[in-house]
Amino acid sequence: MNKNVYYKITIAIMFISIIGFYGFKQSDDKKQSKWLQITAVESVVPGGLGRSRMISIDDKGKMEETKMKNFFSVAGINFSNIRENDLSITSKIQELSAEGWELYDVTSGVYSGNENNSNGIFITRYLFKK
Repeated sequence: MNKNVYYKITIAIMFISIIGFYGFKQSDDKKQSKWLQITAVESVVPGGLGRSRMISIDDKGKMEETKMKNFFSVAGINFSNIRENDLSITSKIQELSAEGWELYDVTSGVYSGNENNSNGIFITRYLFKK
């Protein structure tokens, strides 16, 4: 075979090898995710005696606490309070979304005390990722 053909075959093999190596190489630049959690604790204690809060802890560990309304007033369940709490939570979610945070997971639970008392809370955790 001609010397020129060997050069062409060698260059073609090198070219295909380089494309194959870099084409299937995984990125070494794994982006480190930031996490932020918002916890809404809403009291279901009758008579409005409970405490309700929205607590947020950012990716640097800074805590922010926002007062919220109790589910119950002296007259019973207070839908106006629930509406205000929903507005506070929704506003916080919109604020974080505007800052580039993505709502990643939502978990909720209820603590209803025991049969001898009427204490209780409704808790919701919102986990955000950036």
